[in-house]
Amino acid sequence: MTSSLPADARRVSDLERLLGVARRLGATVDLDAMLAAIADAATTLLDCERATVFLYDAAADELCSRLATGIAGSPITEIRFPASLGIAGDVAKTGRLVNLPDAYADPRFNPEFDRASGFRTRSMLAVRLADHDDATVGVLQLLNKRAAAFDARDEEIAGFLGSQAGVAIQRQRLLAHFAEKQRIERDLNIARSIQQGLLPRDRPHVPGFDIAGWNRPADETGGDFFDFLPLGDGRLAFAIADATGHGIGPALVSVEARALFRAVVGAAVGLDRAVTEVHRLLCLDLPENRFVTAFCGVLDPGAATVEFMSAGQGPILHYEAASGTIRELPAQGLPLAFFPEAVYEGVTQVELGEGDMLVLLTDGFYEWADATGEAFGEERVHDLVRVLNDRPAADLIAAIYEAVVCFAAGTRQADDLTAVIVKRTAASAA
Repeated sequence: MTSSLPADARRVSDLERLLGVARRLGATVDLDAMLAAIADAATTLLDCERATVFLYDAAADELCSRLATGIAGSPITEIRFPASLGIAGDVAKTGRLVNLPDAYADPRFNPEFDRASGFRTRSMLAVRLADHDDATVGVLQLLNKRAAAFDARDEEIAGFLGSQAGVAIQRQRLLAHFAEKQRIERDLNIARSIQQGLLPRDRPHVPGFDIAGWNRPADETGGDFFDFLPLGDGRLAFAIADATGHGIGPALVSVEARALFRAVVGAAVGLDRAVTEVHRLLCLDLPENRFVTAFCGVLDPGAATVEFMSAGQGPILHYEAASGTIRELPAQGLPLAFFPEAVYEGVTQVELGEGDMLVLLTDGFYEWADATGEAFGEERVHDLVRVLNDRPAADLIAAIYEAVVCFAAGTRQADDLTAVIVKRTAASAA
């Protein structure tokens, strides 16, 4: 369609229509609607048969056709190809506009698309779509000028459309990324709420003992957990565990491990059999690169003893008030689900005198490092336990955490933190 308007009038008309396109792009946030607006404006303003918008996938270094007009105005099947191929690829890589009066005369042209669609390409105009930072976001390809070939005016209009479209696509991607980030954060907050809700809400009340547990994940969710489970005979089962890694994957593992701990330990089968059964069940579910370090103990307040089985969870600190010393008790086996053939046997029993404590911390406490890379370490924990042994269990956990944060001096918490302290008070009767 050849315009009969004078050149100046045509330029004003083009400008008005381009401003209208810019307003439409500014008001549209849906990507497909935006691409449709670009293609529709291009075919109308440049009086051509077809427009295709290729989006650039930087991660895959590919171009993907999300929309093509023409052939009764119907979209075509998505086409994806390396960004190094074809005329669109050349425009994406070089940034140079390509104007071909005869597409088949150019060796870069790939006629396969014509053969697949039944369309016949004659002339072609292709321009790069760039964002605010002049990074390629795609290519606009226009086919078959109805009157003769694409001219300088068409190149100017296509260039304007390309710049407007590139910025609009960048904006839409940022909005989509922001929306996805908000959705993920909402989901993670829900997961965190559920996981935190599974932790004991109240400290167990056991005559003669002061018991506390505490958890702070490194991310919204974590792979650590602690648990208290009163048994029917007045004893208390308790556990602390650390699934490898942190985040949503380990969080799911820790939830399963907690459920298994409650089901098996509550069945009164003995700690060695209970831990072995939890290990067996986890092996059935977890991939080879997932495992759980875990401490499972049973406190008998009447005898003032703790029987425990540790599957790779340590250090296990026993503070002896009478001598003011700290013993590190050994773990009895490998982490759960680490080695399928592992068997857990040899329950350890420790007697707690007045003022004695079992202090269980996951490795996030010990390994939190300062800016120089020095970790907080075990000796600092030992010193704190010795100096602050007269404090209530919950206050001692808080003091250890505060000391680690002060030592780290602003470095990021890289791992989950979980603590359990079982302290025999002076009122305990053995």
